[in-house]
Amino acid sequence: MKKIIPAAIIIISLMSCSQSRESKSKEDYAKADTTANAFISSSAAVEKNKDTTRKFIRTAELKFKVKSVLKSTYAIEDLTSQQGGFVTYTKLSSTVDYVSTIPVSADSSLETTFYTVSNSIILRIPNTKLDSTLKQISKNIDYLDYRIIKADDVGLQILSNNLTQKRAANNEERLTTAIDKRGKKLNETTIAEEVLLSKQEQANSAKIANMSLTDQIKFSTINLSIYQRQTVKRELITNNKNTTAFEPNFGSKMVEAFKFGWNIFVEIILILIRIWWLFLFAIISYIIYKRYTSRRK
Repeated sequence: MKKIIPAAIIIISLMSCSQSRESKSKEDYAKADTTANAFISSSAAVEKNKDTTRKFIRTAELKFKVKSVLKSTYAIEDLTSQQGGFVTYTKLSSTVDYVSTIPVSADSSLETTFYTVSNSIILRIPNTKLDSTLKQISKNIDYLDYRIIKADDVGLQILSNNLTQKRAANNEERLTTAIDKRGKKLNETTIAEEVLLSKQEQANSAKIANMSLTDQIKFSTINLSIYQRQTVKRELITNNKNTTAFEPNFGSKMVEAFKFGWNIFVEIILILIRIWWLFLFAIISYIIYKRYTSRRK
């Protein structure tokens, strides 16, 4: 019984130590996550509904390194969809930094390619969820190059566009009345119509500008530039420069030379057979010549 009690005490102490370590690791992870969120987050990214006279267009620009560009891209796109936003641009590419080729045998070389994978992404996020989205994106950051968050107040610009629309509407109404009542001459009517058209174009431009500003207010824009650590790819390729490795050995060359000589000999024999009539003619001519000379003697 005396031996069991100390053993139980040891087991309990070990369990308490392991639990304290687990709780400490969780606290450290939570602190690290909170620090990353605080590093990315900013009051400029928080929507405040207290002041209704100000209209902010909020934008964020980040550049950071990740463990895997492909995995982080999918994670960010899924996050964007969950937050009610959408992706307007993405360009995933690999940039070759340099290539080295080292001969490893007579007919092959080792090609080593050093390249960097990166992606440029543009997101549109509801303005009220910009801060929370940035905090979620920060979980993918391995190293942060920079982050820029802007909150541009465009309330006065919207007011100016509204006043432009009102002035254009008033001028349009007066011009229309003047054309209907006093525009009897063709030249005067034409000039008045051109002025009326110009006022309508101003009103339309101000209205479109306000629509664009309203869209930018409702949906914030996030520009992301992500990249990963330089990647190395090795491949065994054919050595095209060293052509002597592909030449046949001496025995093969000797066999080929014998075949070549034999082919020439056969061709000569065939040529001689083709001109057999020439030999026959020469023999007959020689016999005739001999008989003729013998008779004269």
